[in-house]
Amino acid sequence: MTTAHSRRLASACLTGAAATLALGLTATEAGAEPAPAAPSPAAVAAAYEAAGSPRTLETLSRFFARDGAVSRAAADPKVGRETVPVHYLSPRFVAGDSGAPVGEVQFLATAAVSSDGQKASVWTARQGGEWQVVNIATGDDETRHAALGARKLPGGTVFQEPQIGAWYVQRGNRVLPLDEDARKAIGTRGTSLTAYRDRVHRAYADKLPGSAYDRKGEAGGFDQGGGTAQAPGSAKGAQASGTAPVQQAQAGGESSGSAVTVASALAGTGALAALGLCGARLLRARRRTG
Repeated sequence: MTTAHSRRLASACLTGAAATLALGLTATEAGAEPAPAAPSPAAVAAAYEAAGSPRTLETLSRFFARDGAVSRAAADPKVGRETVPVHYLSPRFVAGDSGAPVGEVQFLATAAVSSDGQKASVWTARQGGEWQVVNIATGDDETRHAALGARKLPGGTVFQEPQIGAWYVQRGNRVLPLDEDARKAIGTRGTSLTAYRDRVHRAYADKLPGSAYDRKGEAGGFDQGGGTAQAPGSAKGAQASGTAPVQQAQAGGESSGSAVTVASALAGTGALAALGLCGARLLRARRRTG
């Protein structure tokens, strides 16, 4: 990881932690329901419908027009034909729990594109018994890596190690890299699932809930004048406001450009907090995959 990249992440972590607290959201408190290990076809269809709804398309128009590259009227956003489950490295796998999967589903993602070629990822999560859009992020990491993983290791599980932004695909005892960060971590030819488990256990097991790292508030939190802000998803975190970033953006006004691009304080927050991460790590620096 380059020094410039590290500086961007350090800055993003402080900004994102503050944004998460300002929004007052945690995965549990805001009413997000954990996605099942393998979302049913009906769930995927409902998530896709939410991603392509007129309200979401209107939000996407504002999202694509936020920097003036295209006008809101001319953005003409289109959603892709596929919605995919997004897995993050499992805290239970990191802890060494027997039988724990390498990744856990955190939300579903659908790619979107504007008339001038800008790309975005629409994140959906189950809230109040229905699938709703909870975040929009730049780029198409989720769907692009899902497609790449399916080509490299058909039938495998594509997952992200968000601490370093690395994407992998796993099937059986094989773990293959899908991007530059993953290749740096496990080599171009990949590694065994056992060796990968050993690696992430050494790297992150001491940052799980209840660890000294967690108790110091470093798992996504930060100190504000002597008070420690708990990690997003922590039982001691900020009280829920019930307002997701996308919902704030849909209201329009000055906040729409920033709120909609903030790393989701809702979808996937539990996994981020459990692994000692600030949510802003998802304000990712894009890299090409190969």
